[in-house]
Amino acid sequence: MTKVVVHSGVCGFSVTVTAEKGKDKKILISLETECEMVEKMAEEISVMDMMAVFTRFLDNPVYRSASKHLKHVTCPVPGGILKAMEAEAGFALPKDVSIIFLKDEKSPGESKK
Repeated sequence: MTKVVVHSGVCGFSVTVTAEKGKDKKILISLETECEMVEKMAEEISVMDMMAVFTRFLDNPVYRSASKHLKHVTCPVPGGILKAMEAEAGFALPKDVSIIFLKDEKSPGESKK
């Protein structure tokens, strides 16, 4: 079983994603959250083919579900779901990812005045 927590940002919602190998190359997905939009996604993607992690964005069942239910296109939850699936399937090592905003710093190569 693989678990990841996605902190979505300013909306204040977190999602705990649990991915567990099932039979016939399936991954069972559970999403624990207070976000109603993600809860709707959970109904559609509770059983996924593990090869979905190799599907293009527009054809990917996780992103297709997200496009129907999530209002915010920048929500990091779909990527977190796929990362959990990828690790559970053994296609990648479990490694943390992050998005970090840099504040009051100069860009590389920009002179400091």
